[in-house]
Amino acid sequence: MRPLFTPWRKRYLERVDEEMQTCIFCAAAQAADPRERWVLFRGRWNLIMLNLYPYSNGHMMIAPLTHWASPTEASPEALTEMALWIPVVLEVLHEAYRPHGFNLGMNLGRCAGAGFADHYHLHVLPRWEGDTNFMATVAETRLIPEDIPTTFDRLRPLLEARLRRGTYPTG
Repeated sequence: MRPLFTPWRKRYLERVDEEMQTCIFCAAAQAADPRERWVLFRGRWNLIMLNLYPYSNGHMMIAPLTHWASPTEASPEALTEMALWIPVVLEVLHEAYRPHGFNLGMNLGRCAGAGFADHYHLHVLPRWEGDTNFMATVAETRLIPEDIPTTFDRLRPLLEARLRRGTYPTG
């Protein structure tokens, strides 16, 4: 067996208890520096951020700025902004990565798999034919070829350019 070194996960392992006590979406909404929490775009009611532990390159999350557990609690404005951003996010991911498809989804409630069950969010993941391999099945490991800072630098200007056009409610 060959070792797979993952030094980027050390920070996660050391801070997992601390971070699970803090809502990552509320912390992202309050961050002064977008790189502090990998916020790609902030609108009037929602933000778009990178998933720090992605399933694939470009794995983004759209979350309301308000701490709501479910879309049933959200304002119509927040729901509308999130919905209008979906096609923009898909266009940006397509331009940046040329995926063959996408997964979009919400895990509402801990039993549904939500890591942060008290603050709902929408996952957007680019997918490629053959992007699953033995590592996920046998070693419970995902191979992500691009690091978070590179993904951030690639996606942030593309989102900014599209969402600042004024076509979408951005606050």
